[in-house]
Amino acid sequence: MQSIPSDMVSFELVADTAEFVVLDKAPGTSFHSEEGAGLVVQAAAALGYPLFAVHRLDKVTSGLILFAKNPAAAAALSELFSSKQIQKYYLALSTGKVVKKQGWVKGDMAVARRGAYKLLSSRHHPAISYFLSHGFNEAPDLPPRCRLYLIKPFTGKTHQIRVALKSVSAAILGDELYQAAPADRVYLHAYALSFCFQGQQYQYRLLPSAGELFQSPAVSQQLQNEWAEPWSLPWPNE
Repeated sequence: MQSIPSDMVSFELVADTAEFVVLDKAPGTSFHSEEGAGLVVQAAAALGYPLFAVHRLDKVTSGLILFAKNPAAAAALSELFSSKQIQKYYLALSTGKVVKKQGWVKGDMAVARRGAYKLLSSRHHPAISYFLSHGFNEAPDLPPRCRLYLIKPFTGKTHQIRVALKSVSAAILGDELYQAAPADRVYLHAYALSFCFQGQQYQYRLLPSAGELFQSPAVSQQLQNEWAEPWSLPWPNE
């Protein structure tokens, strides 16, 4: 991975192709400009050319994010996202007493209080995710009852993964908006991307570098072994 030669430390360059770039976004970095320059503005300034957004990450989320380099590539990649041909995989940690260890989470989402969302029982335009999880037997550097989650979203709703895990009593560590225990960060990471673009297959996987608990040997072992190629796991169809 190549570090951007800049005093801006909100991202690193993961891949640079003729049509798009893949960045590693730091947790706490806003996608859009708020009080200061957001990720889009910072990255375009550091790289020296315009970037075109084709998807987004929450401010609290770290990891892989894709930007097109020109309008034609942006239109093509956006269509791939719309037609669900770009597969995304996320990691999360939780100490919640989860009600199921893997499976579907489906439901409409509605605005709740304080900028949060909630999952409804209706399914008119549902958010759809499938998750796997792995528990740790008394890992000394992890809190009690800590589980690692691998989530594949089939839709792209705001706060979708945060709400999905909250709905199964596994609010993401550090995500106090969803009543999780405090932590040094919100433990949600965009882990992998897999897609075919212009006849070529692309697969990117990025281990999380921010967050003390993500550096646990037990977490690293699971990611390097069982979940090293998340696109190859037997995910069910929507």
